[in-house]
Amino acid sequence: MAVLLLAEVTDGELAFDATAKAVTAAKALGDVTALCCGASAAAAGDAAAKIDGVTKVLVAEDASLGHRLAESTAALIVSLAGDYEHIVAPATTDAKNVLPRVAALLDVMVISDVSGVVSSDTFERPIYAGNAIQTVKSTDGKKVVSFRTSTFDAAGDGGSAPVETISAAADPGLSSWVEDKVATSDRPELTSAGVVVSGGRGVGSQEDFALIEKLADKLSAAVGASRAAVDSGYAPNDWQVGQTGKVVAPGLYVAVGISGAIQHLAGMKDSKIIVAINKDEEAPIFQVADFGLVADLFSAVPELTEKL
Repeated sequence: MAVLLLAEVTDGELAFDATAKAVTAAKALGDVTALCCGASAAAAGDAAAKIDGVTKVLVAEDASLGHRLAESTAALIVSLAGDYEHIVAPATTDAKNVLPRVAALLDVMVISDVSGVVSSDTFERPIYAGNAIQTVKSTDGKKVVSFRTSTFDAAGDGGSAPVETISAAADPGLSSWVEDKVATSDRPELTSAGVVVSGGRGVGSQEDFALIEKLADKLSAAVGASRAAVDSGYAPNDWQVGQTGKVVAPGLYVAVGISGAIQHLAGMKDSKIIVAINKDEEAPIFQVADFGLVADLFSAVPELTEKL
């Protein structure tokens, strides 16, 4: 079977980690063709060609595909769909914008956040904040699927797939770019970071969240936050980890002042090692932690940072 994978392209560059993890999942379905599209995508196409498991790369460059405009990208994918049984992508913000439009245009369902591939038409996905796994079998002629990248290992980079340049589809003219407002940071991106330090409501204030940031910087880590911390204004929205935020699975996750609500656990429980610091020894976070420290974070975190 043939699989069309929408590669994650940002500002002309391939988001290698997310794309390589999606390739690992897609390989179980058949031969993988990676689609790299954007106002500029040639460099991304060359990078995608090196991913093990990619058999072919399609590169589409056009102004209508720039600035993450989902309608133009969806139109391009639908124009290519006739040659593929599966249309897949990593479950990123961009793909979650594009794939439902593709599915609607093809009049099929979209199967989102897949964590396991059972067969070509059967998939596993988490529900109820990750407390149950749903098995979904689709009878649609074409399967539109997004993969939860935190549950798949990244494919290697020893491939040498051929790269073909294609034309964009006709611009449907349904949206236009106005402006981008992008936050910049020297820290690693949250969903692909090897280490994440997160703070919760227990941190107490936006000013005291600096304790979390200092510890994260010492560990060269990304900074995360619980929804309670975000809703309280202690941290920005793009730091939120959880069911309604970002799903992470780093090698090390440090939860500071986070009680461990089920919605937060859904976003980080696949982390390899979980460390919890909380003064409440009954906090649910300790049930999933590999290492737990019952202590006041305002004394424990500065001491930990100093020793590191």
